[in-house]
Amino acid sequence: MRSEQEVNRAKDRYSDTVRRLCMIHLKNHADTEDIFQTVFLKYVLSSVAFESVEHEKAWLIRVTVNACKDLLKSFFRRRTVSLDAVMEQPAEIPQDHREVLEAVLSLPQKYRDVVYLHYFEDYTAPQISRVLGKNVNTVYTLLTRSKQMLREKLGGDGYEG
Repeated sequence: MRSEQEVNRAKDRYSDTVRRLCMIHLKNHADTEDIFQTVFLKYVLSSVAFESVEHEKAWLIRVTVNACKDLLKSFFRRRTVSLDAVMEQPAEIPQDHREVLEAVLSLPQKYRDVVYLHYFEDYTAPQISRVLGKNVNTVYTLLTRSKQMLREKLGGDGYEG
């Protein structure tokens, strides 16, 4: 079990990353908060000795992605409709950013993961490959395909990244 100081340091350092990953996967604030707590509880109870800060961050990303996937494939989740889907809430995101965010969120899951890690967390393809357990060439292919899909959704080459 980790010390309170260790947990607070990790929470300060990685809470934004974990929350953003959850939102990308779950598209729901309540579920995001549930998974956020689950991830940090696993961190508290984990006895993994991290080799570096990057190893710790990769571990938290992997645990977050797996926890989100577990929630999405749960029996309860497949048989219910969230209130967010029923009631559309006003967005606080500027319209030009909202269009890009909606385009990214509309991508299939395997593309959303690599786009998020590459463009929002500044991971390289080899780093993404290690975090997601995919071949590095697969990651390059997913990035290339996701860019093309985003160009088509957003209309042209004005959104090069």
